Amino acid sequence: MDSTHAQLLPYPDSKNHYEILDGLRGVAAIMVVIFHFFEPLSTSHLDQIVNHGYLAVDFFFVLSGFVIGYAYDDRWGKMTLKGFFKRRLIRLHPMIIMGMIIGAIGFYFGTSELWPSIGQTPVWKMLLVMLVGFTLLPVPLSMDIRGWGEMHPLNGPAWSLFFEYLANMLYALFIRKFSNKALAVLVFIAGCALIHLAVTSPNGDVIGGWSVEPSQLRIGFTRLMYPFFAGLLLSRMGKLAHVKHAFLLCSLLIVLILSIPRIGGSGHLWMNGLYDSLCILFLFPLIVYLGASGEVKGKYASKINKFLGDISYPIYIIHYPLIYIYTAWVADNKIPLREALPVGLLVLLSSIAIAYACLKLYDRPVREWLTRRFLTSVIK
Repeated sequence: MDSTHAQLLPYPDSKNHYEILDGLRGVAAIMVVIFHFFEPLSTSHLDQIVNHGYLAVDFFFVLSGFVIGYAYDDRWGKMTLKGFFKRRLIRLHPMIIMGMIIGAIGFYFGTSELWPSIGQTPVWKMLLVMLVGFTLLPVPLSMDIRGWGEMHPLNGPAWSLFFEYLANMLYALFIRKFSNKALAVLVFIAGCALIHLAVTSPNGDVIGGWSVEPSQLRIGFTRLMYPFFAGLLLSRMGKLAHVKHAFLLCSLLIVLILSIPRIGGSGHLWMNGLYDSLCILFLFPLIVYLGASGEVKGKYASKINKFLGDISYPIYIIHYPLIYIYTAWVADNKIPLREALPVGLLVLLSSIAIAYACLKLYDRPVREWLTRRFLTSVIK
């Protein structure tokens, strides 16, 4: 299981942002839902459809690093650490809380032979896990009420937001002060570590990071460090060009990269690890660069990008409770692909609808209230 991520960092404050990057976040977020839909229908990572959907989390980390650099690198003379962390919390945390609530509501609907511990979990313990989840602090394995070893058993993808927060802390406390040369050295070392992880992995990929086990924490940190800080370096050094049809081009690249079948098979696992590495090290920064270099032309194109950007973070953080229930149904009834397809489409459409409702009725109003209450500048 890979509770893909990421982070999906919304654009802060009053700076103009890159519209195409908004849309690309949405495209990748929808691919995450599709990836998770096919996951329980496969026998292993070797035969899963949309095989490389787990790489979306690494794309989100690149995008987040780029956005953080663009939004904040030139503001530290007039912004305090406290102000920075307030803005990050206001932007990200309301939907984290909502994701945990939705996960709690759906928890017992996922009772299955796949997760027998669900039926044995008292309500008080489930609610305790929800309250801990509100803080985004990982729960210990002793509080794993589902049985998958997740640091957030009610909403698995929150693991990537945990690492997103760590990246924000590292940036604000230390790495924002790095020169470009020092940052490039850090990115190079992190890239070497990422390649080593990918090509030596027992499964030939970078999947992992969602558990508090030492091996999983190593995967999570390794997946975080290169893409996030490569994105930051790109925001500092990239001289943007003018790219026509950037949204269409970049969207097709994302779909292709995430959908390509497993490479190398079981006999050459390192080949797939190398593919993962090349995507994260080169292709994802390239896509972010191309997306930032493009322009949205036309009213309908602008609306599409805005809609995709609006739902990208909410759909990522709320879809997995639905996936848990769907996965339990597939496992208990041995559902084949043909029968699962209409249900998967329903899960996707329901995720989009719930995400949009959360955005309109909860996330935006709460963030606006928090902004008025705790910030002097308006977050748009």
